[in-house]
Amino acid sequence: MNTLRVTPLERWIKDRIGLEPRSTFTRDDVRRFQLEKLRQILAYATRRSPFYRRQLSGRSTAALSDFADFAEVPFTTAEDLVRDPLEFLCVSQSEVARVVTLRSSGSTGQPKRIFFDPEDLERTVDFFHQGMSSLAYPGDRVLILMPGGLPGSIGELLVEGLARMHVEGIVHGPVQDPAEAIDEILARRAQCLVGIPVQVLSLVRHPQSQRISKGFIRSVLLSTDYVPAAIVADIQRTWGSRVYQHYGMTEMGYGGGVECDAHDGYHLREADLFVEIVDPATGRALPDGVSGEVVVTTLTRRAMPLIRYRTGDQARFLPDYCPCGSMLRRLGKVQGRLTNGAALGPLTWLKMAALDEALFAIPSVLNYQAELVPANGCSRLRITLHCDPCRLAETVARMHAALARLPAVHEAVARGRLAIDPI
Repeated sequence: MNTLRVTPLERWIKDRIGLEPRSTFTRDDVRRFQLEKLRQILAYATRRSPFYRRQLSGRSTAALSDFADFAEVPFTTAEDLVRDPLEFLCVSQSEVARVVTLRSSGSTGQPKRIFFDPEDLERTVDFFHQGMSSLAYPGDRVLILMPGGLPGSIGELLVEGLARMHVEGIVHGPVQDPAEAIDEILARRAQCLVGIPVQVLSLVRHPQSQRISKGFIRSVLLSTDYVPAAIVADIQRTWGSRVYQHYGMTEMGYGGGVECDAHDGYHLREADLFVEIVDPATGRALPDGVSGEVVVTTLTRRAMPLIRYRTGDQARFLPDYCPCGSMLRRLGKVQGRLTNGAALGPLTWLKMAALDEALFAIPSVLNYQAELVPANGCSRLRITLHCDPCRLAETVARMHAALARLPAVHEAVARGRLAIDPI
């Protein structure tokens, strides 16, 4: 007998697509709804967006009879957004309620700008309300370790969503001083945290963390594109918290999917998003269970709809139904960015996610930066470590041992293609 709660997103999506509460709910219901929404958003974007008017020229939205037809629609890329974000705008600038500027990691990279109108933000608040109900209960206090303070910021949208379930959201902001954040957790008696994995880890591994008794923090939501399993395990072991993971990006409208009590993949926001997994090289759809690039179409965005947007994230659809009993699709754990890695030879690829899993498993590591520098036909791996200086020698020794156990590193060093600089 299943004792897990069905994800609250199922009831919410069922209502969003217009089904009666007591009616049956099947994948076909979702697919019919999504196909109609795809027709509508293609027509809307063609009519209102200069970019999509060109991109979709000569395509009849009425002729979209199935998802195979939709798979022939051209992709939208991050480079398209950078080139001229105003060409994607489908409302007047006076209707825009929030503009988010996303800067690339390169110093000269041009930023992307993402626009939201009030209706777009309201749908995000609604998603946060539903998704957070797995973690928090009426009367709880949730400390939000994310940016806030400005209307439409992720912190303020979370506060608004939590208020709808009679939960107090408190915006602390990104962690600058772990001891100060721990003080606020205790002073506010926060039962739940929402934060970025490495920043939450900085609290767990801080000496003051022992002031937080096991079970004090009931649940933690980690939100990013990749969550190292080592960080999840440390939070669970130290605080005894239930750890949930959220997948989303600004281009999706912040929220994309969230884990349920089964902690086995993200249930997707299927009334607002149509998600595909494609082969990064060919762009063709991949079957469930096969990892590829996440491609997203926003079904209900007014200000700036995105059609077949290549996220650059790597994941797969999980083929089976969720242990919670929901029929909603699940996206498997995001495995990082397709570009977050480097070639160490013709057949050897070092992924950032592999480094994360190996190095964050060392208890004294708080954070690190890694850089691969070409040098005379042999790459050099340079790592900058953040840890307790009293444990520096021990930590460095453990890091070298962890790196040597990574197959890609071991093979590249053995072939003379990689050298590891002093940490």
